Amino acid sequence: MSDTRLHIAIIGTGSGAFAAALKAVEREARVTIIEAADNIGGTCVNIGCVPSKIMIRGASIAHIQGHHNVEGLPLNTPVIDRKAMMQQQQDWVDKLRHAKYESILESNPDITLVRGKARFKDTHTLIVTNNDGSEQEICADKILLAVGASPSIPNIDGLKDTPFWTSTEALIAEQLPAHLIVLGASVVALELAQAFRHLGSEVTVIARSTLLSKEDEHIGEMLTTIFEEEGINVMLNTSPTSVTHNGQEFKIQMNNGEIVGDQLLIATGRSPNTASLDLDKVGVKTESRGGVIIDDHMRTNVDNIYAAGDCTNQPQFVYVAAAAGTRAARNMTGDNVAINLSVMPVVVFTDPQVATVGLSEKQAIDSGLSVDSRTLDLENVPRALANMDTRGFIKLVAEKENGRIVGCQVLAHEGGEIIQTAALAIRNNMTIEELADQLFPYLTMVEGLKLTAQTFNKDVKQLSCCAG
Repeated sequence: MSDTRLHIAIIGTGSGAFAAALKAVEREARVTIIEAADNIGGTCVNIGCVPSKIMIRGASIAHIQGHHNVEGLPLNTPVIDRKAMMQQQQDWVDKLRHAKYESILESNPDITLVRGKARFKDTHTLIVTNNDGSEQEICADKILLAVGASPSIPNIDGLKDTPFWTSTEALIAEQLPAHLIVLGASVVALELAQAFRHLGSEVTVIARSTLLSKEDEHIGEMLTTIFEEEGINVMLNTSPTSVTHNGQEFKIQMNNGEIVGDQLLIATGRSPNTASLDLDKVGVKTESRGGVIIDDHMRTNVDNIYAAGDCTNQPQFVYVAAAAGTRAARNMTGDNVAINLSVMPVVVFTDPQVATVGLSEKQAIDSGLSVDSRTLDLENVPRALANMDTRGFIKLVAEKENGRIVGCQVLAHEGGEIIQTAALAIRNNMTIEELADQLFPYLTMVEGLKLTAQTFNKDVKQLSCCAG
């Protein structure tokens, strides 16, 4: 007997794809999931979040050994075996990929994996070019596009003819460059720039404008100062015009001079992997960079085709992809649920970490809100004093009329652990007064949120420890 259950085909095997597959099966659909890459799991576990955070953790430990300020503990310069670090990192990647992806396929008979590259024949039919070169057709009631994104390479004269790195190559490099030049000034660029500096490389960051230019300008300004204090050369408002490589060194010509280094990392954003899908055959609309245009229900303009994750016009974060995948599956199986991205916390894993949620002061004003804000330097946070690390600040943005919190920006050690409390406050329409009245444990960094809220009505420098 033929299987009469709803059939969903999913292109991709990253977090959005797997979240959708599991939810669809839970709702009694059968799923075919299609992957062209050698490894399943997508960007996050293989070449993104997981390996980068392991590398950053190791680099941080190396840096602390030579730069802490605790008396009685002698400083030392660690001897770094980059190859051993990388091998341990990749072992963890393999373990997590098996635990979170491969083992799920092995234990779930309602999800069928097809190895190959998919493209559209019509709105219900995919042509899959198998890895052996043969082709097969897969017909489905609903189709989800979850193909992710890849590093975007700028059109700079000579660049494509050089052995530059993207983040993929940087994370598995067995040797540390003497001088790493990083082109880019957003999340990936800054995380890896600081990690390589902490491991001992000389590092130069080339920014087209400022660091993290889309965030509150105070974040970029202070992060620039912190990077320069660590010995990172930050070149702002700089645009490369050409790149050459002589077999040993990169030479980069810029609008304000030239620079030479033995390795170049290109980290200028990521572009959706949609070019090979033949979307034009079925009329799926995309934006200028190739991202699939979807609504808050993950629907494309074609009735039975949905999309989720980095290949869409939604923000490129793994947790957004997973949430979108789950909701897409629910909607493909009869629900009517939307994704709410108005309270979306973001973390940049530099040290100190950048963490934001909601609106910046400028964004709030530009959207027509009348707002007030307060910025608390970390020298006013007892835990930061105890850590002997007062680099950074916490900022809250609130509506003037009613005190409702609409945004929070953090630059602090473990800022990522602070921001979710602010996100919950915003999501629950809390006011500055209500946040200031909460009990926060002492000594913690998140207590800084309470103190920042108190600054709207008090001078916190005049409060005793644990002041309520």
